[in-house]
Amino acid sequence: MTTTADDVWKLLAELVEAQKETERCFQETEQRFQETERILKEQSLKTDRQITRLSQEIGNLGGKWGRFVENMVAPACETLFLNRQIPVHQVSQRVRKRLDGKTLEIDVLVTNENHVLVVEVKSSLSVDDVKELIKNLTEFRQFFPEYNHKQLYGAVAGIEIEEGADKYAYRQGLFVLAQRGENVAILNDTDFQPKTW
Repeated sequence: MTTTADDVWKLLAELVEAQKETERCFQETEQRFQETERILKEQSLKTDRQITRLSQEIGNLGGKWGRFVENMVAPACETLFLNRQIPVHQVSQRVRKRLDGKTLEIDVLVTNENHVLVVEVKSSLSVDDVKELIKNLTEFRQFFPEYNHKQLYGAVAGIEIEEGADKYAYRQGLFVLAQRGENVAILNDTDFQPKTW
């Protein structure tokens, strides 16, 4: 069987048609890819907006939870510290002071004629939270010189206390407050002597 020039031209024509079909399929695939990419971008933007909104809602919830915990601790301070021979004349929440572009915020501030007690309140208390309070206590008198004549104590409070945070706070001379049943209690034993800052 011999191949004629017509056979070659016929094969070439078939090849050209096959190449056109391949290019058409490639263009369809490219269009589908671009459409898929557009849909993915839209979904990504939608997901990003949802994540941003969810993060804001969680942040708001965390703030509300923190205020809820503070509202449990603040009223309990009067009785708790009176039982430790620290009479309470005033309990203030969310005390904030600015100095030289820096801010110091106190969750609960307990005062009487001779003492001032700074309470850091967390829903979940960690060692880092204790370290942050210690830093705040060292700066407290710069921000609040009106209390320089009083003994300064520190306390940490948490609904949940991460492992070791309570022992670390105790060793640093801080009162440790936590939820006990429906009440807030001081976890330090009666022999505990708080550090004066």
